[in-house]
Amino acid sequence: MKKKEKLTYGVIGLGRFGKALAVTLAESDNDVIVMDQEESTIREMRNYTDYAFITSDLSMEALREAGIHNCDVVIVCIGEKVDVSVLTTMSVIEMGVPRVIAKALSPEQGAVLRKLGAEVVYPERDMALRLGRRLLSGNFLDSISLDHSVEIRQIQVPEKLTGKTVEQIQLRQKHGLNIIAIESGMDTTIEVRPDYQLKRDDILVVIGKTGNINIFEESL
Repeated sequence: MKKKEKLTYGVIGLGRFGKALAVTLAESDNDVIVMDQEESTIREMRNYTDYAFITSDLSMEALREAGIHNCDVVIVCIGEKVDVSVLTTMSVIEMGVPRVIAKALSPEQGAVLRKLGAEVVYPERDMALRLGRRLLSGNFLDSISLDHSVEIRQIQVPEKLTGKTVEQIQLRQKHGLNIIAIESGMDTTIEVRPDYQLKRDDILVVIGKTGNINIFEESL
């Protein structure tokens, strides 16, 4: 069997989504370059990758100095600052990175990013909008595959986990998964607290290795 080629990833912006994504990619034995302006976040990320850079400057020159142009895949996770998101995505595409994925918080922002040539993901909003389809079809919402081994997937909270807190279910410790959002009815929470008590029909948005997600689902 041909061995899977090792890829180099770049993650720009380490909010909840970006950080969970970067950790998951690094733990899957990939080379990961991360960039963020928060020193404490970068210091923590150095436990996972040697290529962690503190910067508030996302100019073409700064991106090149970090080695972003050498990446096979770059994910721009700066959805909140639309102008920075667009300019950074444009710079990464102009550098010739083969695959560029950009986080968006609105259809308008996504349309601009898509026109630039990026793949667009909506880690919080897009999955929430598809909730109705899942309820009608009885199936899980679409997953987002980042490569052959890592994906983002939505999982409905089963009866056996109802009433337990996020801390009690120990998703990361037991299954190596990170919760990046919880959808409850029409509300989506991205700042998930350890003491959040899971309710029946809540939707967990998790990121992790595909195999780990499958094992977790089989245990439910």
